[in-house]
Amino acid sequence: MKEIIGFKGKELISGVKVKNLRLLPDERGRLMEVLRQDDECFEKFGQVYITTAYPGVVKAWHYHKLQNDNMTVIKGMAKIVLYDDREDSPTRGIINEFFVGEHNHILVHIPKLIWHGFKCISEEECIILNIVTECYNYKNPDEYRKPPHGSDIPYDWARKDG
Repeated sequence: MKEIIGFKGKELISGVKVKNLRLLPDERGRLMEVLRQDDECFEKFGQVYITTAYPGVVKAWHYHKLQNDNMTVIKGMAKIVLYDDREDSPTRGIINEFFVGEHNHILVHIPKLIWHGFKCISEEECIILNIVTECYNYKNPDEYRKPPHGSDIPYDWARKDG
């Protein structure tokens, strides 16, 4: 496995992909391509949305049965955490942590059926950009949830000092 900056884990969960995002600065500002149709992690377009979190806030856990996510942080920093609970997966029980944002420009491709969530770890609100493969269905949402703390997912969202 090639080195992924900001990745904590023994191995990537099966189906998870990471794309390094190039930031192209010049005297006018910056440009960063996030997802292209010729990228390995691109499947199809459903919709694009932005969500935010205030410092220290955890938004977790959920997964989708139909949708794949392509997530990055465009302002601030977030810890994006994935957990593989798929019975037939070779990486069942594996947790992946990605530190993503202004100091580490990557895109994380999260396949359906993978529990995921994030925590804002910057001193200001973080802004998450998510490019998903399905449109949100308001009448029948493709979201399955557990609480961020005290569920059966073996992960502690507390900061790891030391």
